[in-house]
Amino acid sequence: LFAGFEPPMTHLVDHLKYWAQSLPDTLAFGYLADGESVSQRLTYSQLETRAKSIAAEIEKRGLRGDRVLLLYPPCIDFIEAFFAIQLAGAIPVPAYPPRKSRNGGRIDLIAQDADAKLIMTNRETITRMKNLLAETECLKHIPLVASEEIPNEYADDFKNLPISIDDVGLLQYTSGSTGSPKGVVLTHRNLMESCKMITRAFKLYQHGSGVSWLPTYHDMGLVGGILNPLFIGCPKYLMPPLAFLAKPVRWLRAISELRTNIAGGPNFAYQLCVDKISEEEAADLDLSCWEVAFNGAEPIRPETLAAFNAKFAPNGFRPTSHYPCYGMAETTLLVTGGDSPELPLIQGFDRQALDGY
Repeated sequence: LFAGFEPPMTHLVDHLKYWAQSLPDTLAFGYLADGESVSQRLTYSQLETRAKSIAAEIEKRGLRGDRVLLLYPPCIDFIEAFFAIQLAGAIPVPAYPPRKSRNGGRIDLIAQDADAKLIMTNRETITRMKNLLAETECLKHIPLVASEEIPNEYADDFKNLPISIDDVGLLQYTSGSTGSPKGVVLTHRNLMESCKMITRAFKLYQHGSGVSWLPTYHDMGLVGGILNPLFIGCPKYLMPPLAFLAKPVRWLRAISELRTNIAGGPNFAYQLCVDKISEEEAADLDLSCWEVAFNGAEPIRPETLAAFNAKFAPNGFRPTSHYPCYGMAETTLLVTGGDSPELPLIQGFDRQALDGY
């Protein structure tokens, strides 16, 4: 699984320290700000330094065991802050920064429910949210920190206090699609077990790599795009969700050019590729490297899988790469999935016959 490496099976904080020591100059995360070229690169050593620097600031504020709200737009700063909060023994609460009047009330409710003691974001977001924050009940009373302004020299002040695997490692809020968002308390043990299960189910390995456009405040994007790659020790390339939505070929082109073996999203992402990518755009794609194309959704549509196969088979995409699955924040992520690589099993059921089960 780890190609001769032996990271400690304790928690992801120890994994970060292990990879920073064992593979200091190896790429941990790359970021495609425009969805087309890698504009930022973060090695394991650089990630550890940034995380320790930010963690030192959290320690100075005496926030061990407290909740820290992450309000970042898509950016590499989110990754640094997330692991910094865990390093400091605090609890990260990922959310998306409110835009104008949109979702401000939802974020305010999350902040109240979580009893957040600090908001971490970047300077641009603080400036943009200034007027909106003044109108909220809870957020306006919480201190804000722009993490990119914390100097690397703070890393020398980091105390590195021990963390238990049964400490809370994440407060993940549900999407709120079926009601008000609810916080799911996940320990470091929960996160590690989830990463182990995903790694085994997807048959991932340390020399692989992935591309993700999924929002990092949501469980699929967070666990699949950030936590599991750090668990395995394989590089992950990220792009803003809007970069994909505006031009879906960017996702497939990144897979093709970066030669990554894992990438996925909800069913609509595959349908968007079918509907929006022209024959001219698809002509130079080489998807033969794509081994796990996970499709985490309800429902997963057989016609979408078939259309995707038909359109991108000339580009080397294999039908066995499709990996239908389902996950929820309440279970850290993966709930159901099959064996990879196998053709997806498509089966019809009688709704009435299932009544009562």
